[in-house]
Amino acid sequence: MYLWSHYKVGNSERRQVVLQPMTYKNGEAMPLLRIRSYLLLLCTKIPTYVALSSMLKPFRFGNNTPVSSLVAVAILFGVLVGFALSTIGYGAKFQFLSQSLPAVATLGEEVIWADEPPPTHAHGSQRPSAYPDFKYLTNMVSKTNGFYARDYSLWLGWNNMRYIIETAVLHGRILNRTTIIPSFVYARACEFDLATCAAFVTMVNRGDATHSDEWRKLPIEQQMAWKIPISVMFNLTNLQQTHAVITTADYLRLHNISTDLESTDGHWDVDTYHVRDTTGDMTPSLHAIENGWYEPDHSVRVDRIPEDMRLRGGWNLEGGDASHDKGGSWATTGWDSDIYRALTESLPSGKPVINWGDVRKAVEDGERITPESSDEAVGDVLRENGFEVLYTYDGAAGTDAVKDVIAPIYEGVPRHRIRGLHEDFHRVSARVLLLRGEIHLTRKPGALYFTSAESRTRFSQTVLYDMRLLDDILALAERISDRMFALNGGRLWMAAHMRRGDFARLGWTMEADFGAHLARIKRHLQAGRQTLISMHGGKTTMYDVPDAGPDLSLVTLEPPNPDDKYYIATDERNPDNLKYLRNQGAILITDLLTQEDHREFGWPILITDVLALVEQAIMSRAAYFYAHAFSSVAGGVMNLRAGLGKDPRTAMLD
Repeated sequence: MYLWSHYKVGNSERRQVVLQPMTYKNGEAMPLLRIRSYLLLLCTKIPTYVALSSMLKPFRFGNNTPVSSLVAVAILFGVLVGFALSTIGYGAKFQFLSQSLPAVATLGEEVIWADEPPPTHAHGSQRPSAYPDFKYLTNMVSKTNGFYARDYSLWLGWNNMRYIIETAVLHGRILNRTTIIPSFVYARACEFDLATCAAFVTMVNRGDATHSDEWRKLPIEQQMAWKIPISVMFNLTNLQQTHAVITTADYLRLHNISTDLESTDGHWDVDTYHVRDTTGDMTPSLHAIENGWYEPDHSVRVDRIPEDMRLRGGWNLEGGDASHDKGGSWATTGWDSDIYRALTESLPSGKPVINWGDVRKAVEDGERITPESSDEAVGDVLRENGFEVLYTYDGAAGTDAVKDVIAPIYEGVPRHRIRGLHEDFHRVSARVLLLRGEIHLTRKPGALYFTSAESRTRFSQTVLYDMRLLDDILALAERISDRMFALNGGRLWMAAHMRRGDFARLGWTMEADFGAHLARIKRHLQAGRQTLISMHGGKTTMYDVPDAGPDLSLVTLEPPNPDDKYYIATDERNPDNLKYLRNQGAILITDLLTQEDHREFGWPILITDVLALVEQAIMSRAAYFYAHAFSSVAGGVMNLRAGLGKDPRTAMLD
């Protein structure tokens, strides 16, 4: 019998138990194995008996019979009675670790046996439980070419981890592999004392767990972190409806390896996750992409190379450096034309990609290409002159720190610089394809460029809709939003993210002084109020994202008054600073959460990082939003706002 706790937010938080009968091949019970199980159980009682004997040795009954002997007889009698009852059909049967995991049954509900199919999703596909059974997992994996694994940087905050996981899921889809993601992440803080949160979730020393000295000089309570199941941070079940994704724990179960052996720092532990035979071969087989091979100097990583691009550049499938996983090469590495030379001279120092504004300047000749020419016409000129059009996203405030996908753009690149992820790695036959190290720094969302608008759009859908928050988080955010409307008499309300915490410690805040920081926020919110006033009664627009509808409340509801309350999400915890915020008209999450909210949501909102997810969803509903362009929290909010159909005029990151 398996027994574990299944952490799930909301009213459905329950303990889970797995039960499966043990049978012969013909379906009859297996009494011999049950005898073995009870003998093993009896063996586990021996240390307890020894300890009890030592404690009870001085005590004797009147007939001089030691109490310890009677305890031993009682234990043996209890085990034998349990075996007898189990044999005739009473009680749970035992299951050995070598057997497939069965389906899950919730205590207090009807038991679901392993040979019954799991519940179906609303669209008809089977949805997994917290611990998917072998049938579900093997069926998912069987439709792909194996596994795609990463070294995950678990010392990073959740929003960094979110876009790293989004990238891994994208790569797995391109390569038709089942993406493996961490089973847990580390939350950085608890809203209550350590003992309270430790009663609900595992507490670890962050430095010890991630093998980092970054936090060693902090007070010991600030060195602690909280081990949060990945399924608390986003709706994994929803993602699995459209992508082949499993956790590291799922992978370990599939290969009969204890889930307790999952690496604490997120790296792919080759020695633990694979078994070497006497010849040195691994099971499952492994192929590692060294970090430097992912995007070698002067190259540009794209999703795949389309057939028409291959024909234009003379792509040779047999070329390339196989020792560095280069699966093919370009026959043409240059171009003899004035436009090619002009484009090449426009390349920024150290970067093989040109922004679209510089591309247009280089190709405009006043005849074929003018300032009024379409982007499609400009792209035709590029393709005729040894360059290609790439599809990606514009970064906030000129950087790619927050990795949002709300502003699609074009860029230009010399064709011979392009390396396709699909072309280089899809022919790898190893069961596990591992990308070593980290690749998110300085790169675009997805850690690559796209060679078609359609592929970029599909990735946008993954980020905006497939990697969605839990329903309980969205529902709580909606209730908090309603309370903000009520505080302001039904008028539109505004929000800001005030990043302090680690940013203040590292000197990354927008203003070092707390008062100056708030004054900056209030100036931007006043500008936002003027924007909302100018929009009232007019027309609204949306971000250029798929499958969103306009938020008409932005132009139909009354704009904020000058003295209306505004919402601030912050990691500031100094009581004097929080009092100052409230005195200046700010409303904090703790001002709006009720006891009923805590009871309904459960333990996860004790954890600051989970509460921050609620706050992101709250800020996505604000009529106007302001934040720091270097904070990945802001990037998550911007993605949520785009999916809700907010107007681009109603947000500012700087």
